[in-house]
Amino acid sequence: MIVSDSTETRAEIASHLSLIEVQIIEVASGKDVRSYVERHEPDLVISDMQVGSMGGYAIVMDLRLEESGGRQGHTPVLLLLDRRADVFLARRCRAEGYLVKPISGIRLRKAVAALLEGRTFEDSAFRPIETSAR
Repeated sequence: MIVSDSTETRAEIASHLSLIEVQIIEVASGKDVRSYVERHEPDLVISDMQVGSMGGYAIVMDLRLEESGGRQGHTPVLLLLDRRADVFLARRCRAEGYLVKPISGIRLRKAVAALLEGRTFEDSAFRPIETSAR
């Protein structure tokens, strides 16, 4: 499931995933995610960090609350972050993975594969490049 209020973002993610065999459900509103998850039971939710009135952080928290209350099973979430500072939020809300924009098709497919295998994925692109001082 791809969650974004941006048609372009949903199309970009779907295009990157067209190289692997997946069925995609597109959701344009964060408020609709829980009901779509209940009905379709996706293997993975890929959510933009900024989604109208209910962003990625709130989407993950809502899914985790439903899970902890026994009302819904576990659904892994991959967050698409706008900036490095959002890494803290992705970790805090217990998303299984995150990517910092701009999205690379290779990194996206690696992240999706990891989450579908039950692993986590942390995008190393957000880390500053280390250099050695001489």
